[in-house]
Amino acid sequence: MPGCIKKRILLTTFLLIFTGLLLTAQNNAIQKYGKANVFAGLEVGSKGVKLSLIELLNKETDDADFKILKDTTINTDFISFTQPTYQATLNAMNILYDVAAKQYDIPAVNIFTAISSGVHIQAEKEEKLGWIDQLINSFKYIINEPDRKVTVIDIKEEARLSHLGIIPEARRYKTFLIDIGSGNTKGGYFPYSDTKTFKLFELTWGTKSVANATEKIMGNDKTTENYTNQLSRVLDGAEDKEIVYAVNLSGAFPKSDNIAFSGGIAWAVANLIAPELNENSVIPVSYEEVMEFSEKLAKNPGLYSDQQIVKNLAPNTADPVKTAKDVKQVNKVFDQRSLLSGTGLMLKIMRQFDGVFERKQFFLVKNGSVGWISAFVNLNAGK
Repeated sequence: MPGCIKKRILLTTFLLIFTGLLLTAQNNAIQKYGKANVFAGLEVGSKGVKLSLIELLNKETDDADFKILKDTTINTDFISFTQPTYQATLNAMNILYDVAAKQYDIPAVNIFTAISSGVHIQAEKEEKLGWIDQLINSFKYIINEPDRKVTVIDIKEEARLSHLGIIPEARRYKTFLIDIGSGNTKGGYFPYSDTKTFKLFELTWGTKSVANATEKIMGNDKTTENYTNQLSRVLDGAEDKEIVYAVNLSGAFPKSDNIAFSGGIAWAVANLIAPELNENSVIPVSYEEVMEFSEKLAKNPGLYSDQQIVKNLAPNTADPVKTAKDVKQVNKVFDQRSLLSGTGLMLKIMRQFDGVFERKQFFLVKNGSVGWISAFVNLNAGK
């Protein structure tokens, strides 16, 4: 068994502590809804509409504040700001609201609705804020709740909520969370051991924006080799002009023992780099492991097909059926070039914390996408 696999398996006990709130969606939890303290969060994000069903726990008997019972997403691409994507988003909101209210019998007062910061930022950039207002008003009209509160989250509050929703309390003040999105990156940490003061970290680069910038300078040579060459140029420029400055400005290096990455690229890399930990929501990695993954991916993407990964699984380390399904999903969402772009950006950030005399522990969070909306529901349900 390779040394990196042994290392990860030895870290299983630590992971059970670290994952804390990171419980995967469980369909069989439906039978508990009738007696549980269950709430719903309905979020309009850049790519679609998400419904998260959340059970608030008894703090006297449980370590976590809440448990994620189920999360479902309908992709609608709202930030294209076209009539079809607007209508698709409105339809998705109504469908998922009905799922919460009718299928799971969650009272309207226990269903919380929010618009993500990414949607607001893009709408503001394109002078399309009216689309958000129209969406909110139409949704309230259709469900016949004129007084329903639909909160538009700003980027700092969303990053703070993500930290509260993803990182367990035991590691809250020692972890720097970095969410790599499609168009930008955001995150931060709590510098003063309280949840009121949050130090925001943000970059204008994300997986898709890096890929787009690379495509623009490729010229007529569309080969993978040229793509990786131009990708290096884009990422070197991002590192020199923004990443180093943003990390230094955050002051996170001396105050954070753990650096946790969330977002789609973290989910993707975690599933491909550590299939033997298929059931784990958080995967420990090193800078060298991610670099090796990126180099192999550039030369031979076939190594990360579902057939090849299942073939290479060590005996009795993971469910091959589930592993194949998860890897197929990754390759459906991310092609080789988007994986290289997202991983390259992650490596540039990781390098700032991989010092000669002090090295941080890196983690990839698989289901961080439900983090901020879960914390949003948890905080509002307590009011």
